[in-house]
Amino acid sequence: MYLVLIAWLYVTLMMALAEATSPTGSVLGAVVTFVLYGLLPMGIVGYILGTPARKRALRAKALAEQASEQAPADAPASAEPDAGSHAPAAAQSSAVAPVRKEP
Repeated sequence: MYLVLIAWLYVTLMMALAEATSPTGSVLGAVVTFVLYGLLPMGIVGYILGTPARKRALRAKALAEQASEQAPADAPASAEPDAGSHAPAAAQSSAVAPVRKEP
């Protein structure tokens, strides 16, 4: 796809160069030729031909987001041991006062 786009832009660039260097041509005419015969049509063609790739990218992004949302709920707890040498702390209810030294 890109090879055709580049080739057509090269052709229109050569057309614009020929018009700019012609004794009866002008630089403004060369710019108009390049834009109207080259950039504008190839921009439209590139956009249309790139539509399936954009749809695939959007679909892949949506699936990745959906998988990341489901992963924490479905993932098992980690079996890795704690890096420290302390026992893990258990959650205490608010009814039990914390144990500490008296002042």
